[in-house]
Amino acid sequence: MWEYLKDWFELGAPLFLIAEILAVASIAHAVMTVRTSQGTWAWALALLFFPPLTVPLYWVFGRRNFHGYKQTMKEAVEGHVDLVEAARVGITAYHSPLVSEEYEYGAVVEQLSRHRFTGGNQVDLLVDGEATFEAIFASIESAREYVLVQFFIIQEDELGEKLKQLLLKKAKEGLRVFLLYDEIGSHQLKARSYQNVLRAGGVKVTAFQTTQGKSNRFQVNFRNHRKIVVVDGQVAYVGGHNVSNTYLGQNERFGHWRDTHVKVVGPAALSTQLVFLADWYWAERELLELNWKIGDASNYQEGMTVLSLPTGPVGDLESGTLFFLNAINRARHRLWIASPYFVPDEPISYALQLAALRGVDVRIMIPEKPDHKMVYLAAFSYLQDMDAAGVKMYRYQDGFLHQKVMLVDDQLGSVGTSNLDNRSLRLNFEVSILVINKKFCRDLEKMLEEDFRHCRRIDGRDYSEKKLPFRVAVRVARLMAPVL
Repeated sequence: MWEYLKDWFELGAPLFLIAEILAVASIAHAVMTVRTSQGTWAWALALLFFPPLTVPLYWVFGRRNFHGYKQTMKEAVEGHVDLVEAARVGITAYHSPLVSEEYEYGAVVEQLSRHRFTGGNQVDLLVDGEATFEAIFASIESAREYVLVQFFIIQEDELGEKLKQLLLKKAKEGLRVFLLYDEIGSHQLKARSYQNVLRAGGVKVTAFQTTQGKSNRFQVNFRNHRKIVVVDGQVAYVGGHNVSNTYLGQNERFGHWRDTHVKVVGPAALSTQLVFLADWYWAERELLELNWKIGDASNYQEGMTVLSLPTGPVGDLESGTLFFLNAINRARHRLWIASPYFVPDEPISYALQLAALRGVDVRIMIPEKPDHKMVYLAAFSYLQDMDAAGVKMYRYQDGFLHQKVMLVDDQLGSVGTSNLDNRSLRLNFEVSILVINKKFCRDLEKMLEEDFRHCRRIDGRDYSEKKLPFRVAVRVARLMAPVL
């Protein structure tokens, strides 16, 4: 027995010492890089007391900056001056200066995105999967020059097969066709067979590849969550749908899948194209030659004012968080948000409460059915604070709610890929279409009012009246909020 303990100590003590040294180094890294003091303390304590477990977890889940992306984009600009200048000049020609109320909403997001609002756009809401993919496939079918396709999830089911065959058809017609997917989101995709068929047919296809480079091999906690389709630079699609039969409501577990996409025709399609171009360059180190002209710029001063807002873990500012905070703080009489996940950080949580306290009609719509149990549980922990401030919370009853939609007053509407949780705000590459237009906001209002008719109101009692084991599970889930 004593010999066994002696052998264990001789082997285990050096390993534990090495783990502690690595833990101290990790704590120093956390102090210098983790954005919040709460996060720093949490990681520091865990690393100090449980180093063998938490050191590898920290280097996978503790990173908040996606390494290499900014430098790679800088290299793209410096190495392809003519192509980059053509894109800049092309988009700038359609810039629509913001005036009066528009400026209040739009000036901040122009700074965050480094994109400009453009005029002369038409944006149509696409409600649910049938309308979305019917429109997307019709646009791809009509393409004459090129097709850009990017999704977080692609599954090799009936819908995935339909997309594959359509892309092969357009490639056979001589068009340039590009397909980009997230390797983690699409982990169930039979990548080799799916890709090989596409490549053999002339389609260029690649994964986003978050772990490129020796220093990035642990960047598995980041996702490219964007869903973008651009055809000939003239029309773009952005929203919540992925390529799977589930998004057509053909999943027995969820039934009806409530989601929203938008179709953008006009200069804002060029800005959306720019988002795809940057991601493609990261994945392939190839800057595509694309169309950067819609038509005579003087004809595009009317119509809807639109901006394509990319956010992600690559800048000096937390663009996702600041986008939401700006919208919440600008709201004067209405703020309606639909999101499948509600795990906001403290600044956004407080901003929502303050908006309600100053008389804004704040409504948050989340699903009744969970698809991720931890995120579903964590949302309960916010109910009492929201209820006390007057924030109205709703759970959608007719299937699963997956749309990412925001309506601010009668002036600003947003449809995109960003959820109201830490992952979307800080860890994911996201994109949203922002529309400053009263007609579009009326359409958005009508759509959301119909959704609210399929909701039940919830409040603090939905948490406080639950049994103790459930409330304990909720609090534990809340502790995991930074990595959900």
